[in-house]
Amino acid sequence: MTVDYQARLARLNALDGADAVAIVPGPNMVYFTGLHVHLSERPTIAIITADGLHFIMPKLEAIKVENRADLDAQLFIWSDEDGFAGAFQAAADALNLNDLRFAVDGQTMRVFEYLAFQRAGVTHIGDVGQELLGIRAIKSAEEINLLRDAVERSEQALDALLKWVQPGMTEREIASKLGQLLQEYGMSELSFAPLVQVGPSSALPHGMPGDRALAQDDFILIDFGGKIDGYPADITRTFCLGTPTVEMSKIYDTVLAANQAGIAAAKPGVPCGDVDKAARDVIEAAGYGEYFTHRTGHGLGLEGHESPQIAAGVTDTLQPGMVFTVEPGVYVPGLGGVRIEDNIAVTADGIDVLTSYPRRLEVE
Repeated sequence: MTVDYQARLARLNALDGADAVAIVPGPNMVYFTGLHVHLSERPTIAIITADGLHFIMPKLEAIKVENRADLDAQLFIWSDEDGFAGAFQAAADALNLNDLRFAVDGQTMRVFEYLAFQRAGVTHIGDVGQELLGIRAIKSAEEINLLRDAVERSEQALDALLKWVQPGMTEREIASKLGQLLQEYGMSELSFAPLVQVGPSSALPHGMPGDRALAQDDFILIDFGGKIDGYPADITRTFCLGTPTVEMSKIYDTVLAANQAGIAAAKPGVPCGDVDKAARDVIEAAGYGEYFTHRTGHGLGLEGHESPQIAAGVTDTLQPGMVFTVEPGVYVPGLGGVRIEDNIAVTADGIDVLTSYPRRLEVE
């Protein structure tokens, strides 16, 4: 994907109430600069002002910026021998940070970095964490294509897994095999370690794979995904290897109807909370409301969980370019659980469901 990072940086200069914005290594730095810098005890800070891009950076990392002429960045380099305080002071003085409306990402900047700015004389520090998430929430067509590719390859891996899996295999064995398959289908990395839960363990919304073996006629819940160039798929499907009971089928049909209702409610301009309510109403009407214990969905991007939040009471509205999950679930202790998760992109006049893997309980 070709990215105009200067255009992305310009959006930070347009933020209300901030003349200078500081970000630390992680998804924001990748998004706005394309730089992958290890987050460690050695602080690296990108500072964006009207005059351009500036970095407080340890000497051993400086080559990453020096090799990026397109960023045209000014460096304030520090060494392990001298420590980082001098670089913070030099940046604060050269950029007149105390005379600017200086803001940081309050969700990711660490306390010792915040204090380093204060000690350098920057006394008025604002928080633009939510604004940064808002910028990243609107994906370009290229970003959505990467997400679509991640979904398609992940679904191919799931299909291969279901041809292989048999009763008697443990959750851990199945999860390990799925991780291998995701790599075989070209994923650059995993979105997260695959979650595989069978039988009663599937009643844990985010239980980790263990040594429980898949039995005939059990639920098997699989939550997984791979990344393409940093953009993840996040898919959940629930199956029964055998013949489900009447109660298992009822739970599955309820969750499937809730999933479909949530997707049907999504379109530009709709409050996120309305999508949650559409899915939740179906589950509550079926008598399983107490067993739906999490939000209906979350945004997808450089982070597996980001804006928008598809949760009760959220008044933020869906906008074209947003990508999010719809993943209602019912989890009955002692019996098991069902979750069905799809990935949705908002278009100018509707939605595009990126996931297409069949939503069926019984494995064919």
